[in-house]
Amino acid sequence: MEKSSKDFEVNKHASDEARRRWRSAMVADLDKRTEVENEKRRIQEKMRVVLYVQKAALHFMDAAGPLEYKLSEEVRNENFGIDPEDLASIVRGHDIKRLNLHGGAEGIARKVSVSLNEGVRSCSLATRQTIYGLNHFTEKAPRSFLMFVWEALQDLTLINMIYTVVSISVGIATEGWLNGMYDGLGIILSIFLVVLVTAISDYKQSLQFRDLDKEKKKIIVQVTRDGSRQKIPIYNLVVGDVVHLAIGDQVPADGVFISGYSRLVDESSLTSEVDPVSVNEKHPFLSSGTKVKDRSGKMLVTGVGMRTEWGKLMETPSDGGDEETPLQVKLNRVATISFAIGLSFAVLTFLVLVVRFLVEKALKNEFTHWSSSDALTLLDYFAAAVTVVVVAVPERLPLAVTLSLAFAMKKLMNDRALVMHLSACETMGSASCICIDKTGTLTTNHMVVERIWICNKVQDISGNESKSNYELEISERALSILLQAIFQNTSAEVVKEKEGQNSVVGTPTESALLEFGLLLGGDHDAQQGQFKILKVEPFSSDRKKMSVLVAFPESGVRAFCKGTSETVLKMCDNVVGHNGEPIVPTEGLVKKTMHIINGFAHAALRTLCLAYKDLDANASADNIPDSGYTLIAVVGIKDPVRPGVKEAVRTCLAAGITVRMVTGDNINTAKAIAKECGILTHNDNAIEGPEFRKKSLDEMRKIIPKIQVMARSSPSDKLTLVTHLRNMFGEVVAVTGDGTNDAPALHQSDIGLAMGIAGTEVAKESADVVIMDDNFSTIVNVIKWGRAVYINIQKFVQFQLTVNVVALVISFASACISGSAPLTAVQLLWVNMFRDTLGALALATEPPNDELMKRPPVAKGASFITKAMWRNIIGQSIYQLIVLGILNFDGKRLLRLTGSDATKVLDTVIFNSFVFCQVFNEINSRDIERINIFKGMFDSWIFLGVMVSTVAFQAIIVEFLGTFANTVPLSWQLWLLSIAIGSASMVVGVILKCIPVESTLKPRHHDGVSCLLFLFTGIMSGLTLGLMSLGLVELKILQRSSTSTEKKQAGPY
Repeated sequence: MEKSSKDFEVNKHASDEARRRWRSAMVADLDKRTEVENEKRRIQEKMRVVLYVQKAALHFMDAAGPLEYKLSEEVRNENFGIDPEDLASIVRGHDIKRLNLHGGAEGIARKVSVSLNEGVRSCSLATRQTIYGLNHFTEKAPRSFLMFVWEALQDLTLINMIYTVVSISVGIATEGWLNGMYDGLGIILSIFLVVLVTAISDYKQSLQFRDLDKEKKKIIVQVTRDGSRQKIPIYNLVVGDVVHLAIGDQVPADGVFISGYSRLVDESSLTSEVDPVSVNEKHPFLSSGTKVKDRSGKMLVTGVGMRTEWGKLMETPSDGGDEETPLQVKLNRVATISFAIGLSFAVLTFLVLVVRFLVEKALKNEFTHWSSSDALTLLDYFAAAVTVVVVAVPERLPLAVTLSLAFAMKKLMNDRALVMHLSACETMGSASCICIDKTGTLTTNHMVVERIWICNKVQDISGNESKSNYELEISERALSILLQAIFQNTSAEVVKEKEGQNSVVGTPTESALLEFGLLLGGDHDAQQGQFKILKVEPFSSDRKKMSVLVAFPESGVRAFCKGTSETVLKMCDNVVGHNGEPIVPTEGLVKKTMHIINGFAHAALRTLCLAYKDLDANASADNIPDSGYTLIAVVGIKDPVRPGVKEAVRTCLAAGITVRMVTGDNINTAKAIAKECGILTHNDNAIEGPEFRKKSLDEMRKIIPKIQVMARSSPSDKLTLVTHLRNMFGEVVAVTGDGTNDAPALHQSDIGLAMGIAGTEVAKESADVVIMDDNFSTIVNVIKWGRAVYINIQKFVQFQLTVNVVALVISFASACISGSAPLTAVQLLWVNMFRDTLGALALATEPPNDELMKRPPVAKGASFITKAMWRNIIGQSIYQLIVLGILNFDGKRLLRLTGSDATKVLDTVIFNSFVFCQVFNEINSRDIERINIFKGMFDSWIFLGVMVSTVAFQAIIVEFLGTFANTVPLSWQLWLLSIAIGSASMVVGVILKCIPVESTLKPRHHDGVSCLLFLFTGIMSGLTLGLMSLGLVELKILQRSSTSTEKKQAGPY
């Protein structure tokens, strides 16, 4: 079983064939999932065919002449000029001729009663939703509670149904209708209780996953409404909305292009075509569900919800079966092997009993004489064999993983982390390395310009941000060029909020520069209206610069460029002088400029260079030059380190997790921030991306383990680093990312972590976890919960396998020796319920503790069932088997039980002792390796609630449900005996944990608390055993007079 839990290692990049082999021993859903994917592809192909047919039909209609266009009365009454289906079909059919017939984007805007500058009026939202529909998709109806009840009835353990039929048959035949039905009714009631508890548990999990799924689908889009820029949920979009799209955004609805600079859109999710499509005035159509790969701009919404192409695709079945995590697959195999073992034991039990019965008949010369009582005996033997199967099947092992993951995902959502894939929770607990971005994760992502070097002078801006105006000590001409460079070459905007106030919208770096321009007294609107933008090359991680080509009002063309200092400086031949004129820099000025840049970087400032170049009036508008620029200024932007980051990094290092910063910033800036965060321990452990990518594989194998900071890195550098860490060194790698270009690294990593605030929709779609607050401390919390999930499942498995081993062995031995099982079907169903559902609820939902971050991560390929777990399982099983075996085979003599009900009393004591052994062993299982099992127990209300409920219901079964459960009320002395036998397992647990085995923990130094707990447990067990002895004395006094006489006669000896 240990081998089986170790051999099945599959990551998220495995092939379908590998996944089929992975699930070969258990029920798999891969075929169903593959079938659904194939169905989606077929439907995509059909949609493409339909699209071509539709285009052909439209061309034919155009050739035949325009048709008379009629509006429905409902549309006309609301003063709209186009029907919903007609409007939606224009984009779905990519019909440029029909769009032009309606007057293009502006004509469509007029027909849906909207201004492209002001946007939709809020007062018309309800009407638009009524006429043109809601931006919602038809989804598969959630499963009802009754479906979960039906699924619970399919569990392997409910083989008890067979046992019910057998029990009722035997009971009626031997005891008559009335008394013979009790056992069967008891089993039916127990099954009802088990099914109800199981269904409720699973249904609550499904509700949690449904909430998580809703959270995943929450996308915020920027629109212009009532003349102001607003952020709204994607589901609130209506036809006529003016939507602002940027790189990495998901297109939220069908629409047409309004303005922008040749956007590239990825339509692979819709058409399976891998090449991005250019969207412009000639091809203005945008489809819902596609992704913006490059550039930015605005679109007019023309179709929402089920009237979009994406909506038509969403009508197809999308459920490929419940997602199965690696841990669930491992435990599925454990459960399957357990079932096989149980079935083998059951067959062996039945054969032993039958052979013994036949031998006895042969010895009595009755082999040829058979009666109805013989048939009932064989039927009873079959019931005993079924019992062995029942106790051997831990069918809810994989479901315990789901329960733990659902609990963890819900808690993480409250802690600002959205888990996109179930397996990420497990894998995060094994992370041994984190490759993390600097901006927004380690820092606050709230940037301000702190220093500027211009006209050969450094000026400090910090402390003046609150002023309404700030004057630089430079000439008017230099200031004019600086303001042009800021306001013309920007992707940020100054927008009017609902309250009428102006605010800056854009990336943190762009916003910081634009706010700086406003602080200098610049007029954004005036600058935008004064020049005509001819071409824009937006910033990207590959180019590391943004360029723009603008035309002057009179004549002439000027190019502006800004970007990283290394990139822009190479493009510059001149520098702006004191009077604003370009001058050729001397060698000393070049050195001073480099010294200024390095000084800014050492002060943990992000450095940007601004430059310009004047061109001839007849210069081509298709190309922006890459050389001959004049350097305007070097800007130093401050992005403070987040509070708590240093402590979070220290926690990761203590947990055996290496933190590596991968950033596009200057290496000196990166070093300064890394040292402040506690990531960089030596300057030699930092490297630049260009230098890294020149290394050979052998050189990379030597330097990668030492790398703590990679600066000036490109997305391909990050991907290379992640790939080598996983393949060369077997690391479990977590990677953070926010940009579209980070998607390959996020996908290649073991755990992709996308940023919820700064992250694009493309990055989020490629990630396993979305960090909603972009905070590194939240990432550490995800790791802690991942480790908690893993260790909680280990606790549950240890507890459940102990119950299984003891129940299986004692049922098998008892059946073979005495011909009957010590535990009845009803009792076994109760044991199954607290072993499976209640046990999972108690152990699999415990919250994480700080101790989890003081142990190394679980290694790849490590056995799930550890040596320490085997030690505890075997040790506790031996103790319980010895005690219960003695009670089963010699209990009447030891307890002086006599009378007609002695057997029932003994069976009840065995049942009660067995249950209390599991109750106390459940407490033992709270920590696999440490003695202090009580730490944090009283903070876990779920665990305490399960313990109290188990003990209370056990008392009810023994004292009040004897007819159904085959129990009899016990005296207080026998109750104490049962509790003492159970509590002694805690002493056994302490002794077992002192036996050294290979451990994942550091060498244990048991503190005083542990020793006191050991002493306290011993004293309490001693007192309990003392009380039990007093009870036995009282039992002896109450014996029959004949027994008392025998004692007196035996007294002298």
